[in-house]
Amino acid sequence: MIQSHARAVFNPEGPFKSTTIERRDLQPYDVLIEIKYAGICHSDIHTARGDWGPVQYPLVPGHEIAGIVTQVGPEVTKYSVGDRVGVGCMVDSCRECVNCHKGEEQYCLNGMTGTYGATDRYGQYTQGGYSTHIVVTEDFVVKIPDGLELDVAAPLLCAGITTYSPLRHWGAGPGKKVAVVGLGGLGHMAVKLAHAMGAEVTVLSQSLKKKEDGLQLGADHYYATNDPETFEKLAGSFDLIVNTVSAEIDINAYLSLLALDGTLVNVGAPAEPLPVQVFSLIPHRRSFAGSMIGGIRETQEMLNFCAEHGIAPEIEVISASRIDEAWDRVLASDVRYRFVIDISTMESLFA
Repeated sequence: MIQSHARAVFNPEGPFKSTTIERRDLQPYDVLIEIKYAGICHSDIHTARGDWGPVQYPLVPGHEIAGIVTQVGPEVTKYSVGDRVGVGCMVDSCRECVNCHKGEEQYCLNGMTGTYGATDRYGQYTQGGYSTHIVVTEDFVVKIPDGLELDVAAPLLCAGITTYSPLRHWGAGPGKKVAVVGLGGLGHMAVKLAHAMGAEVTVLSQSLKKKEDGLQLGADHYYATNDPETFEKLAGSFDLIVNTVSAEIDINAYLSLLALDGTLVNVGAPAEPLPVQVFSLIPHRRSFAGSMIGGIRETQEMLNFCAEHGIAPEIEVISASRIDEAWDRVLASDVRYRFVIDISTMESLFA
């Protein structure tokens, strides 16, 4: 087994502690990745604190992983030692169902294998990117283009693909009016991507305190949802609304902002139910949808798109000793706009 230093939580309340975890020995199609950077996602917090169901502790979160290939199995053909690579929210799937064959492994009918908090085909409990090394089958690794630095590439493996996938699926582009609910880790990426795709972009945020940021990121318009006149003024305006908020909101109010055949797609995943009135949908043939991450093929497409258009998340790089502080700040919405852990700082915690 391969030893990897990591930061883990041992109960729902934390805090993080240093530990050593075991990665499997390389199988024929596996690659060993030395992790350089790992993004912090709100999903890490939800999972570790049991918001989405029970988990096994200790848990090493992290599914926004960027690093360097340091070893490959004998049958690997896609990667070589020294390649710059990434790993996102999944590390395997059945690869046999209809969805996997379509390249939509995230919707595997037999359940994709999460990068952490899941049991893989070898019977091991998966542990994530808040660690120095990870072993992943080559089919679930993506290449990071030369135009992207590793630190900014890391959040693209979740925040980037989570917003890119619905924008592509629902046709964001020239002539389309797209609204983004929330300007956080997901929301700021949705704004950048929708703008690069050619859509007219509006940010819907609780207040106007981030308006200057939103316009600089590429938004054409910015409205405060704590102003009741916003919903009156924008009624029936949008072809697509991407809700990035991981908290309960009045979905029916936001559905009223959709134009004929418009869609509101949820990518934020609050623990609470979101009640929907049917008469918020029936008039104007509106749709309420959900979207996860993208498949491996689409994730690579997203990385290439970002490199081509010069798109990168706004990040704050932190040391591995500051993860607890960063989590508290994420919950307080005190980050602009994504924390990224410099994994090289991990070793000093074991000295």
